[in-house]
Amino acid sequence: MISKLTFLDWQERTSQFREEVLKRTTPHRKRKSMRQVHPIEDFLFTYYSYPPGRLETWHPGLDTLLELPTHSENSQQRLDKLTNKHYSQAGNTLFLDLAKLPESRLRTLHWIHSLLQATEANPPNYGCYGMHEWAMVYKGEEVRHKESLPLRLSQCEIDSFVESRPICCSHHDAFRFFTPSSIRFNRLQPQATERMENEQPACIHTNMDVYKWAYKCMPWISSDLLWRCFLNALEIRELDMRAAPYDLSNYGLESIAVETKQGRTEYETLQRALAEQTKPLRQELTTAIETILQRAPNTKHTRSK
Repeated sequence: MISKLTFLDWQERTSQFREEVLKRTTPHRKRKSMRQVHPIEDFLFTYYSYPPGRLETWHPGLDTLLELPTHSENSQQRLDKLTNKHYSQAGNTLFLDLAKLPESRLRTLHWIHSLLQATEANPPNYGCYGMHEWAMVYKGEEVRHKESLPLRLSQCEIDSFVESRPICCSHHDAFRFFTPSSIRFNRLQPQATERMENEQPACIHTNMDVYKWAYKCMPWISSDLLWRCFLNALEIRELDMRAAPYDLSNYGLESIAVETKQGRTEYETLQRALAEQTKPLRQELTTAIETILQRAPNTKHTRSK
C-alpha cells in the first residue's frame, strides 16, 4: 500500500529520527576525538562498518511518496541528503526507485535473504554460554580489550575454565578471533563459506548481525527497521560483554559469572529472551527483502546468472 507524506511531515520525521540517533552517535564521536573507547557502545561503530552519518539519515523505505516543497534554494539544500542516486521524481513527489537497484546489490540481497531463512531453520543451541570471549583471551596471547577493560579473573583461572569444558561456537566471525591455542577446544571449525549450515537463531553474534544485514539493505528498507535492529544489537552486545572475563564495573555493569552454574543459568535465560526479541526483526527483514526481490526489475536476470 502506497502512502504519501507531505514535505513538512517527512521533514519532521527526518529531524526526529536524527535527534534520536544522535543520542548514540554523538557520544561515540566525542570518545573517538578524545581517543577513548567504550567496549559496548562503540562496538556497533567499529566492528560493523556502517558510518554514523548514514545511520543518522532517515529513509522511508519502499511505497512511500515524499512530497516536494515549493522550489527554493533553501528547500533544495534540505533535500540533498535524501535525493541521492536511489530516488526518482514523479510529479511533485520523490520515491525510492527499484529500477536504480544495482545488480551487484541485488545479488547481495538474494544471499542475505537465503542466510536469514537458513538461520531461522537451523536448530538453536543454548549451550554456548558466551565462551567465545574466553577463547579470545586464552593464554593471554592477545587480549582484545586490554586498553579499556581489565580482566576480572587471573589468566590462570581463565585458562583453566576454557580447558574445563568444550566450546561450541558456530559463528565464523567470532571463531576467527580465537587465540591460536584455543581453536582446538571448539567442537566446530566454522568457515565463512559455511554460514548457511552453521548460523543458528540462539547465537548472540548471529542475532547481532541482523543489524549488519539490515544496513546492507539500505536505503531499500526503512530507517525505522534499521534503527530497531541497531538497538537490539546494542542490547545483545551488553550480554556478550557481561559474560566475558572482563571487569565492567567502570561502566556500571555487573558481570555474569558463566564460570559458575548459576551464572550459566542466568546467561541462558537472557540469551533465550534476546533470541525471542530478535526473531520478529529477522522475520520483518526477511519479508522486506522478499518484497524488494519480487519487485526489482533486474531480479529474473540476476537469478539466471
